[in-house]
Amino acid sequence: MTLTLSLLCVWTSAEAVENGVVSTTFGVNDFGAGLTPPPTANGTLSIRTGFYSSRIVKDNQGNRVDNDVDLDLLSIVPFYIRMTENTLLGANYGFGIIVPFFKMDAELKVQTPAGPMKLEADPFRMSDAVFVPLILQWNVSPNLFVNSYFSVTAPTGDYDKKRLVSPGINHWTYSPGLSATYITDSGFEVSSNFQVDVSSRNKATDYKNGVEYRHEFAVGQHIGPWTVGLGGFYYRQISDDDAPHLTTGNRAAVSALGPAVAFFKPGLPPISAHLYKEFDARNRAEGYTFAVRVSQSF
Repeated sequence: MTLTLSLLCVWTSAEAVENGVVSTTFGVNDFGAGLTPPPTANGTLSIRTGFYSSRIVKDNQGNRVDNDVDLDLLSIVPFYIRMTENTLLGANYGFGIIVPFFKMDAELKVQTPAGPMKLEADPFRMSDAVFVPLILQWNVSPNLFVNSYFSVTAPTGDYDKKRLVSPGINHWTYSPGLSATYITDSGFEVSSNFQVDVSSRNKATDYKNGVEYRHEFAVGQHIGPWTVGLGGFYYRQISDDDAPHLTTGNRAAVSALGPAVAFFKPGLPPISAHLYKEFDARNRAEGYTFAVRVSQSF
């Protein structure tokens, strides 16, 4: 067990946020970020399926770490949201819940005095549930839509500190966010989402993530029921992690960009998808992410 934990320290020493796992998923919001579903009797169910793949971990200078790393993550994320006719601060009030499931395949090969040593893990379990007790939607004008929200990520997911990767992260996270969408009369759209994650300490490891910030965005043109363009995200830790084995602060960073598309036609479920390539990573993995989201109001 001592050798396993030592190898895990090699895995984590080049990563900020514990084990390189962000507190909440990013790369979620693209077109229509400022729009929530309309108020309905039974709410809206969305399912987002994503796939992330990386073979590279970058250090604090953005250089590739000299370890063999294979990381694939399949996520299946049901999201229920209920917008109401009730108003607060001039906005429609709503609430929601997210219950993710992760299939994680991770392999790490590290050189030791006794030769190469390989660690593997492939859990398929429920990740941490996200409760969204507050959603406020403002339809400012026929062209501008704004919403804000507050979410709480609870440590309900499968977690094992001795495993290479785990679907759960074993700490609470509190996340305020703001989203906006502007669509010109000619159908050109600009959408953005801003969110901050503040985490509690993982009591199993005494590790506390620094504050995380992300900006997600999409720009594109509406063509009939389709919207096509580019999307991406900008992620940075804005304060240091805190843990007993850290002698200096470390912060994660990554950006991503790629094609994005959305389809919306009254009477049919809205669909959106994107394929992003990450770049400019620091203290974390760098790879590709693909996601598809389908929604239906009831």
